[in-house]
Amino acid sequence: MSGRRGESPARGEGVPATEDAAGSVPSPRAGGRAEARRAAQGKGGRGGGDKAEAASAGGGRAAARKSAKPKKNVKKIVAWSTAGVLVVVAGVGGAIYLKLNANIKSFDADAIARNRPPEAKADADGNKPVNVLLIGSDSRGKNNSDLGGGEDGGARSDTTILLHVYADHKHAVGISIPRNAKVELPSCKLPNGKWTKGGNIDLFNAAFSMGGSDDGNPACTQNTVEKLTGIRVDHTLVVDFSGFAAMTSAVNGVDICLPKPIYEGDINPKLPKKGDLVLPQGKQTVEGQKALDYVRLRHGIGDGSDIGRMKRQQAFLGSLASKIKKEGMNPTTLLPLADAATKSLVVDPGLDSADKLLSFGLSLKNIDMHDLKFVTVPWRYRTQDKDLDLVQADASKLWETLRADQTIDGQNATGQQPDAPADGTSPAPQPPAPTTPAAPAGDTANSAIRVAVYNGTSVNGLAGKATEQLKGAKFTASTAGQAASTKYKATTIEYGPGQKANAEKVAALFPGAGLETSSARGISVIVGQDYAAAMGMASGAPAGGGAPSAAPGVPAPPQPLPTTITNDARSADDDICANTSYGSGG
Repeated sequence: MSGRRGESPARGEGVPATEDAAGSVPSPRAGGRAEARRAAQGKGGRGGGDKAEAASAGGGRAAARKSAKPKKNVKKIVAWSTAGVLVVVAGVGGAIYLKLNANIKSFDADAIARNRPPEAKADADGNKPVNVLLIGSDSRGKNNSDLGGGEDGGARSDTTILLHVYADHKHAVGISIPRNAKVELPSCKLPNGKWTKGGNIDLFNAAFSMGGSDDGNPACTQNTVEKLTGIRVDHTLVVDFSGFAAMTSAVNGVDICLPKPIYEGDINPKLPKKGDLVLPQGKQTVEGQKALDYVRLRHGIGDGSDIGRMKRQQAFLGSLASKIKKEGMNPTTLLPLADAATKSLVVDPGLDSADKLLSFGLSLKNIDMHDLKFVTVPWRYRTQDKDLDLVQADASKLWETLRADQTIDGQNATGQQPDAPADGTSPAPQPPAPTTPAAPAGDTANSAIRVAVYNGTSVNGLAGKATEQLKGAKFTASTAGQAASTKYKATTIEYGPGQKANAEKVAALFPGAGLETSSARGISVIVGQDYAAAMGMASGAPAGGGAPSAAPGVPAPPQPLPTTITNDARSADDDICANTSYGSGG
């Protein structure tokens, strides 16, 4: 996917040798991108000339860049937005509060569009969802050039995630939006105060670059996301290279995993040789420059696309969140993290003080890592170029699901409990689950088997019943919503590669169920009419055979999400070695 406007191989990897105690970063590696520039100019590689040796001895890549001619049209490099997790800080005050407050910068509220989606309504208990836009900036300003931003001016948003925190504040999902997806850009305010006309089709990350400022244009990105999704963005946070590097050091590194070793030539494909080892194969802990190398990495793994890179970024953020949660909310852990985060943080006016930021952070403390999910908005490659189009039909279902505050596995997370019957009577008792050869209660091995449950009929609540039955047999099961069809007569167990034995265990709970192979990962149960009959539940389908309609005054439930979304979802507690690349090549 090289050659696209605004994209660049990783370059300029020097890291400042010193930082303050809140976020020290390791010294830069010698060679790499700077060495590639010397080679391109005929000056030789490492040890290939006096000038190269002097550059290497006198400051590594930063010095080498001074001896090389700057290149035009440098492509962009990924920065990673961890700000959404890092705002989960508490227990600080006094002088610390004042220090954090002085660090925070906000963008112009007047640049936010006037014509916006409506705010989410709170329920009787005051519960409401919160949507947070996380932007990773590769701004070339300040110290970011040495960290990989390069010499060119301006800023790009190489990573953008819409984090939906559900009203119950126990679930959240991060939606990655591909930077090279073609979208319609709205009217945006420029640094000179004028507004663009809007309506043109461009790459998604062109919104952040609008106006060419080194600080980027986060308001334009927020306006674009609201236009794209129909979801109101409550808060926006931007973090740059230097902030990312300092934050990863402040937590003493983040655990990652790679299926293949990564060399300098993978990080910079223009390097005319393999180069030194940068990241070994397997599990490891990274911080500073190496953490940046991991989240920016495209080549040398998978098909070299941004899709694989987004998967690794999701794995990284999940690993970071898990580490913070595990170490606990204490000043020793959170003070250096909060200081490092706010030094390089730009936020919307609604989070422009430490008390606002900390108050929001406290609201996230009850999210379990298994209920923090990550998905990528449905996409497809374009035939006319190497950019992406969003699959609008599937993407619309995803946005609709978030607006309804339904989790991607079909749970209602609005924060509201179901109303009691109007006549004050107790709900009718549910029929007992059918007698089946369930696994022994003590079979803890089943807990390692994850199962997604779909309703293949028009009977409401059937998938939930099957989910509870699986949980009773100690499987790790979740309700994933409606299947693509409501005409399944028999229950079907679909399983991916290497999952046949586990699928047979699951099938033992559903007599007569059929087993089918699937290209998707994991195991899915699609309950059919046979299961509805066994449960004594009548069909709720209308006479015309369509989907059941909602009761008067009650919004219709969102359409079921396609399996391309649900099967590819990642939980923050997933194996860090799983699902970190896309396509062939490891």
